[in-house]
Order: sequence, then structure tokens, then C-alpha cells
Amino acid sequence: MSVLAIVRLIRPEQWVKNAFVVAPLFFTPAALTVAGLRNVALGVACFCAVSSAVYVLNDYRDRESDRMHPRKKHRPLAAGTVAVPVAFALMAALLAFALAGAFLWLPRAFFWVVALYFAVNVAYTFGLKSVAIIDVMVIALGFVLRVEGGAFLIGVEASAWLMIATGLLALFLAVAKRRDDLVQGLDSSHRKSIEGYTKPFLDSIIAVILGALLVTYLIYATDTNVMQRLGTTKVFYTTPFVVAGILRYLQITMVEERSGSPTRILLTDRMILWCVIGWIATFVVLIYGRVA
Repeated sequence: MSVLAIVRLIRPEQWVKNAFVVAPLFFTPAALTVAGLRNVALGVACFCAVSSAVYVLNDYRDRESDRMHPRKKHRPLAAGTVAVPVAFALMAALLAFALAGAFLWLPRAFFWVVALYFAVNVAYTFGLKSVAIIDVMVIALGFVLRVEGGAFLIGVEASAWLMIATGLLALFLAVAKRRDDLVQGLDSSHRKSIEGYTKPFLDSIIAVILGALLVTYLIYATDTNVMQRLGTTKVFYTTPFVVAGILRYLQITMVEERSGSPTRILLTDRMILWCVIGWIATFVVLIYGRVA
């Protein structure tokens, strides 16, 4: 057992997902205060801790099936590079930090979001992940909870369109990952829910989700209330980055067939990286540069 193996167990590269906690603050310039930044920073830390605790629990639960997966067999618990008692002690410490930090230092509503996130993921680990369709919807719910938690941290109401778009985007990524499982030739011995999927079925789901996602984002970008809240009528300028990013990920999923790790793709694919950077930079100019 090594420090590197323990670090791999908590999957810090997956913490990028917790950027969704920052979204409400980013889209609410009036809340960009010292107190707002403090709350969001602590909130992100709590979500990083609770999500890592969930990863440890999930890896313990799946350690036998992970040994049959071409990539997951190298996970610390599956490979035996971290002892189970150490993993449980680490999980307990992470969960204690997340719950205590949220309860003591942050709005009570945020604490309940963190607690709900953990409860939902425990249910996912011990049963819901085996139910086709429900499994990917639970994953999407986790991202929606991040956005909702971020809104509670700064005392605002998250935009309904932003919440819907977040859920659809996360659902697309989860479905693309299930498609990759089929491409890799995995069966129900690895993940029981695979019995409920076929490639044609998943391709149809992807088409429905992406259509809904693009329509939702276009409505968000042209909604009067959103434009008033952001202080700009040019939100639609961000649309090309969203379309290009989605099409590129769709290409990775259906042409290159390597959509197994959304986080790895986000951090390594140049086109998607530039789409994300361009999208964020455009919003920074529109919102904080006061481009009407």
C-alpha cells in the first residue's frame, strides 16, 4: 500500500465534476462577495469529500466485478493495493468532514443537499445501479444536486433552465458511458443494468436527450428573465461553443467509441477543452464585462 494508491482510491481527478457547485455563483454577479466565495469554496470542499467517500464505498462494493473490467481492475481495492480497513477509515473521515463542515459552517439547506447526495448514492451503490434507466437518472440527479447546493450556498434560486440543462447533460454523459460498456463487450456479470440496454436503444436515447438539451439551452439563452438576471441580451453568443462541444462528444461516443470516462475526455480532448474555455470566457465578457 502506498500514498499514491490511497490518492487513486479517492479519485481526485473526478473532483472536476464539483465545478457545478460554482455555477450559481458564476451566473449571479451580485453574489460575488467575500462571503459568497467563502461559502462556495467550503461547499466545493464538502462535495469533494462526500463524492470521494462514495467512490470508496462503490469501489469496495464492486471490487470483484471490477477485476473483470479492462480498466477498472487497476482500481486500488480491486487490485488489492489498499487494505479494506484503511479504505473504510478513509471513507469515514471524508464523510465526517463533508457532513460536519456542511452542518457547522454552511447554510442548513446545503447540509441537507449533501446528506441527500450521499443517501442517494448509497442507494445507487447497493441496488439502483442494477436497474436500467434508473441507474443513469440517479447519476444525473447527482449533478442537479450540486447546482441546487451551490444556489443554497449564496441564497439564490437556481434557474429552472440551468437545472434542466445540467440534468440532461449529465444524463447524456451517463448514457454515453453505458454505451461504452457495451462497446467494450461487458455483460451483466460486470453491471446488471447492462441487460436492459442495447446499442440501438442507447443511440435512440442519446438522440432524444441531445435534442432536448439543445432546445433547453436555446430557451435558456433567449429567456427574458435570464437576460435580466445576467445583465446582458447576448447570452446566445455562447451557443456555438455548446453545439460544438456536444457534437464533438457525440463523435467520440459514436465514431471513436471511447466514451468510458467523461472526466478523462474533458481533461484531455483539445476540442472539448477549447469549447469549455470559449464558453466560460464568453460568459465572463458578457456578464462581468457588461456587454449588453
